[in-house]
Amino acid sequence: MYRHAILSLLFLSTPLYAAEPAEKPFKMYADVTYTTIGNVKLQLDLAVPTTPGPHPVVVCFHGGAWQAGNRKDLTKPALFAPANQKGIGLLETFAMKGYATATVSYRLAPKNKFPAQLEDAKTAVRFLRTNAKKYDLDTERFAALGFSAGGHIAALLGTTDKTAGLEGKEYPDVSSRVQCVIDFFGPTDLALYCESPGLESAFMVPLLGKECLSDPKLYDRASPMHYVTKDDPPVLILHGTADLIVPILHSERFKDKLQAAGVPVEMVKFSGKGHGWTGETVDESAKATLLFLDKHLKKATKK
Repeated sequence: MYRHAILSLLFLSTPLYAAEPAEKPFKMYADVTYTTIGNVKLQLDLAVPTTPGPHPVVVCFHGGAWQAGNRKDLTKPALFAPANQKGIGLLETFAMKGYATATVSYRLAPKNKFPAQLEDAKTAVRFLRTNAKKYDLDTERFAALGFSAGGHIAALLGTTDKTAGLEGKEYPDVSSRVQCVIDFFGPTDLALYCESPGLESAFMVPLLGKECLSDPKLYDRASPMHYVTKDDPPVLILHGTADLIVPILHSERFKDKLQAAGVPVEMVKFSGKGHGWTGETVDESAKATLLFLDKHLKKATKK
């Protein structure tokens, strides 16, 4: 049952699509190594528009319960595009709209415990900033986007700074901050899983190494909820009301906490939808995402 649930995190991530043009208006940089840990190369794929830059950047993180998944899942053709459309992957979709877009691999649990995943995400952001001239990127306009476990990572990128002690070691003088966040049904208050022992043992223990009751501070340390401040960037949250893997309560509490701090936040609820969606809901979520990016990233200033 829980293996099926883990796989659902990977394969039911919302696909964003666009009709494929005759000639793709972007340049692809595949399998770019952004760091090497031990003998493991961590890589990203980057699509950069061919229009004059520097370009705003969307850094994307796949789902998979922190234990599965691959950045290539976000570059594949959308699995659920309408019949009258030829679907393409999320990376290409954003690049066609003028955004340089990276899909990032990160170390997986249970071999690699938190905060390895967040450290990798921050390293990827700093790598892209460091190499901004090479890839024609705007260092002051970065967004983090993720699905499920990737949404958790994106939310942490938006809420944590150096005071959290989760930066990692590479490019220490380069900022890992982003200017906006798009969170597709990511867990934001990991202590909520204490009330669901089955999900806790399937998802949280492999990621954190302990049960909540034995180390509640660890669960707080890994929860975006506990880092919210008034200085956080704007956040868009998308969540299905019938999600049984990441209950919508996560996103509702996160939204309330952001609002209370004065952070611009938008939440789109999809009635009756579970952990991911298909069909017309894909169109709605894609539209909301692109509107949010246009509103906040094209005119964003670096914090």
